[in-house]
Amino acid sequence: MPESLYMIPDLHVCEDKCPKQLSSDFCFRVEEDIKKSRFITSLGHADTKESAKRFIDKVREDFSDATHNCWAFALGAPKDTANVGQSDDGEPHGTAGKPMLNMLFHGKTGECVVVVTRYFGGIKLGPGGLVRAYQGAVLHALEQVPKIEKITLEELSLQCEYEHINKIHHLMPQFNAKILSEVFDSNITYNVSVPKHQSDLFKQSLSNVGNGQIIFLDGK
Repeated sequence: MPESLYMIPDLHVCEDKCPKQLSSDFCFRVEEDIKKSRFITSLGHADTKESAKRFIDKVREDFSDATHNCWAFALGAPKDTANVGQSDDGEPHGTAGKPMLNMLFHGKTGECVVVVTRYFGGIKLGPGGLVRAYQGAVLHALEQVPKIEKITLEELSLQCEYEHINKIHHLMPQFNAKILSEVFDSNITYNVSVPKHQSDLFKQSLSNVGNGQIIFLDGK
């Protein structure tokens, strides 16, 4: 069975080169109206504070005319408080960012950043109404966003002759392995990542197709 840690959004992490206007590959959105106020929830995948900040900044650019762009992020596993943040963005203290963060904590999806944009419709919701609105907005996004399992990856370094290139490239998709870097010299050095639960079988398969001539530089 796969050694899955937890579920994460099936979205690309927001990086320096990602588009200014976030596409559906980077951002999942849901929207609802509550007492004439418009709430737009933008949920992304973030595994660092830098990627979370980039996501938040891009959403705020998308909705620069909104009354509020409240946000929260939790970058590890559910209930992991090591890398978190939140902001009420002008809403009464404790009525937006903290309730949003609580929903991320108590959900089953990790590595999330979320921005709830509000266009005020003229009817005040009161502190309790605001808490329910922001919590509900995050909950609806978490329920609907596509998810994938986060799998423990292991990095391997291996060295081979040129005659083994095709055999290695043929095996890699079968084990969801990816080339991280490659150096071509008198022979070839690959750095690859592979799901940890498939690592031993991957190495054994490489040894078999290489007749023992594929060398693992980590000595295993």
